[in-house]
Amino acid sequence: MSEDRSGQHRSWLERLTDLFSDDPQSRQDIKVIVREAAERSIVDNETLNILEGALQVSEMQVRDIMIPRSQMTSINVNDALKDYLPQIIESAHSRFPVMGEGQDEVLGIMLAKDLLPLILNENREEFRLKEVLRPTTFVPESKRLNVLLREFRATRNHMAIVVDEFGGVAGLVTIEDVLEQIVGDIEDEHDFDEEDSMIKEVEDGITMVKALTPVDDFNEHFSARFPDDEFDTIGGIVVHHFGRVPECNESIRIEQWQFKVVNGTSRQINLLEVTPIIDAG
Repeated sequence: MSEDRSGQHRSWLERLTDLFSDDPQSRQDIKVIVREAAERSIVDNETLNILEGALQVSEMQVRDIMIPRSQMTSINVNDALKDYLPQIIESAHSRFPVMGEGQDEVLGIMLAKDLLPLILNENREEFRLKEVLRPTTFVPESKRLNVLLREFRATRNHMAIVVDEFGGVAGLVTIEDVLEQIVGDIEDEHDFDEEDSMIKEVEDGITMVKALTPVDDFNEHFSARFPDDEFDTIGGIVVHHFGRVPECNESIRIEQWQFKVVNGTSRQINLLEVTPIIDAG
């Protein structure tokens, strides 16, 4: 190693050592050092994203990532099994808040796996939902995500009900929601298998498209003419037109196509629902 290169290397290590030898002055200082490490190929881009995500989590609150109450899939304790079983199957979730008589009364959490014994039990009418409920964890909207993650790990809970300042139910949050802020998207029921193509038609006129789909591949499949000189992927084009990273369920029209974000995080979009727009006239 040459003297100049060795000197530069020691300089970088000295800066990193100085940074962590005492309390860092700011998280921005850490981000600068980590990004410089990535530029020098000391860490790869995936590691960089994880480190930046971990730093971001310590700055975010539950309200930033929670599933709002209007989008919660919950069960009423007075409903019959035959009434909510189709909802459980369709959603493909593993945990469901069970609501009582009151508007903000959460009696507990039901795990879908607790219904498996019913497959072999012919006396399904004797099933009592209250008997299989797990305790509910409540967290305020203002709780920091890094604190919530630590509590999830300590208690081995995977879901918490979020309450507002008046004690009302504001939404819910899962450990997966927190982890996705660090490691990126975790596969769910909307994701394709690795061997599947980047573009998958799910219904007539509705197509699921991975955000990483190359623009050329998108153009070829849809007979579109999006330019590929500025952006390599269709996700890049969508983010550019939004002017920011869009949230899940947000939609935008680009030329004759409607793009709806089906899956993503606060840092990136992962999956798009694409439908053609047929203008009248």
